[in-house]
Amino acid sequence: MRLLIAEDDKALGLFLRRGLEADGHRVRVALDGGAAVEAFREDLPDLTILDLNLPVKDGESVLDEVRLVSADLPVMVLTARQEVDTRVRCLDRGADDLMTKPFSLHELRARCRALLRRKREARLALRAGDLELDRLEHSARRAGQPIVLTNKEFALLEHLMLNRGQCVSRVELLDSVWNMEPVQTTNVVDVYVNYLRRKLNDPAPGKLIRTVRGQGYLVPSEAELSLAAALQTPAAGAHATSQIYQVN
Repeated sequence: MRLLIAEDDKALGLFLRRGLEADGHRVRVALDGGAAVEAFREDLPDLTILDLNLPVKDGESVLDEVRLVSADLPVMVLTARQEVDTRVRCLDRGADDLMTKPFSLHELRARCRALLRRKREARLALRAGDLELDRLEHSARRAGQPIVLTNKEFALLEHLMLNRGQCVSRVELLDSVWNMEPVQTTNVVDVYVNYLRRKLNDPAPGKLIRTVRGQGYLVPSEAELSLAAALQTPAAGAHATSQIYQVN
C-alpha cells in the first residue's frame, strides 16, 4: 500500500521507511509540511504518518489541509508532545490515531494495520477476473490458489490493478515502484512483467497484464475481461442465441 511519512528528522524518517517497507508498503517521506501537503495531493496515500513539529508548515496546519483534500484517508499523528490538549485538538481536527514519541515500531505497524482495516475506502482487496490481491496481507491468489510474489512483483501488480483499464507507462512504473528516474538502458519493468506473467500463468501478450505497444502495460477492466471470456466460449454463446430464438 502507499504510505506517506511527514517527518523532518531524516534518521527517524529512514527508520520508519525501512520498517514499513519491510511489510511490503511503498513509502514516501516528506521532510517539511509544504512537501507533505504536495505529496498527499499527488499520491492520495492509503495512510499518512504525520509529525507535528514540521518546518514550513506545522503538522496541525498540514492536517487541516489534507482533510480538505480527503476526509477519509487515514492519518496517524506521531509526536513528542505530551499535552492532552494537543491530542484532543489533533483528534478534533481529523486525525484517526495518535502516538507519542518514543514509540515501539512493532506497535506502530500494528496500529497502521488496524487503521487500514477500519477504512473500507482504502480498497484493501483488488480483483481482476479470478486474480485477487489482498493489499493488507500482501498476498495474491488466482482461482483460489496462492501465488508467492516478491515485494517488487507485488508492488508492480498492485500499481497496475489500482489503475485498471488504463495504460501505465514504463516511466510511471519506474518512478512509482522502483523510485527510479527514467533510464533508457534499463529494462527492469519488462523483466518484472515477465516474472509476473510466469507466476500468474499469463503468457505474453497476456490476458491479465496486456502490453500496449510503445506505451506500457495495463490490466483490463472487468468489462473487457468478461467480453474476452465470452468470445472464447462460442459454443455457450451459440446455445444462448438458440434459446433466445426459441423463446421469441
